[in-house]
Parts: sequence; C-alpha cells; structure tokens
Amino acid sequence: MAESERQKMAAGEWYCCLDPELEALRASARDAVHQHNMMSPVQRGSFGPMLSTLFAGAGAGTFIEAPFHCTYGINIWLGPRVYLNAGCTILDSASVRIGEGSMLGPGVQIYCPEHHKDPALRSTGLEIARPVEIGKNVWIGGSAIILGGVTIGDGAIVGAGSVVTKSVAAGATVVGNPARVLSTT
Repeated sequence: MAESERQKMAAGEWYCCLDPELEALRASARDAVHQHNMMSPVQRGSFGPMLSTLFAGAGAGTFIEAPFHCTYGINIWLGPRVYLNAGCTILDSASVRIGEGSMLGPGVQIYCPEHHKDPALRSTGLEIARPVEIGKNVWIGGSAIILGGVTIGDGAIVGAGSVVTKSVAAGATVVGNPARVLSTT
C-alpha cells in the first residue's frame, strides 16, 4: 500500500505539500490561529482554546502572544512555562519541541520544511521537513530564524536577528547570519 503524503512528511521523506489531506490539516490550523489572533487577551488567556486542542502538547504556564502563526499545529510540543512573544511563526511540517522555560522573542521564525532545489520538482510541491528541538531555558532573541534539522541545547542563547543553520550546544551563545558561537558557559 502506498504511503500517503502525510505519512511521508511524518517519516522525513520527500512529499507533495499540494495534497488534499495536508490542505485540510492546514485549514484547521488556520482556523485555530485566526481564533487565537482575534480573541481579546482576556478571552484568549494564555492561548486560544482551539490552539490548545490542536497542539500535540503544551505544558502548564505556556503563553503565546498574538499574532501567532503555525502551519499544522499538530507537530508542536511546548514544555511548561514556554513563552512565545508576538509575531512568532512555526512552520511545523516536522516535529517542533520547545523545552520548559524557553522564551522566544518577537518575530522568531521556525522553518521545518525545505522546498526542492530543482525548479521542476519544486513546482510540483515537493518538499522535505526536518524537526527542530529547542532545549530547556533557551532564550531566542527577536526576529531570529531557526531552520529545520537544528537542535538548540539547554540554556543556550540565540541573538536577535540570527539565522541558525546548525545545531547549538547547551549553554552556548550564537549570533549572526549564519549564527556563529560567541561564547559558551
């Protein structure tokens, strides 16, 4: 039996993102994101109720400012006391795990999918997704971009505006584009 595009995506294989099942999942996520972003802060609380049921997991004390955007939501795990500031975007075509007490500044972007480099294959919607793992007590400065396949170790700091293309060791501080180690603890 042939694998579905969703199964290929979950397995980290090349898949076609122009798939009806994946589009239905994205539509559910758009509804949840819209509700979260349009609710008054008093009604929304720490984050919108549709997002809370959409996410794979969210620990106690997690807080997501509006606006927020995600592709699917079903691949996002947030540990306790995770804070996402306004304007965060998570393209969660693969697993995104953010550990306890981690804080993401405004406009942080996490990109799991990568479109095919061959223009003919890219035009057919072919892409691959790689997971992102962010450890405990990580601080990611505003407008930083985290690419798929990256792991950021516990206690690390990512400077504002950095583009993280490679994994970051626990306790390290990285800055720049591409992000380079500034210091380690």
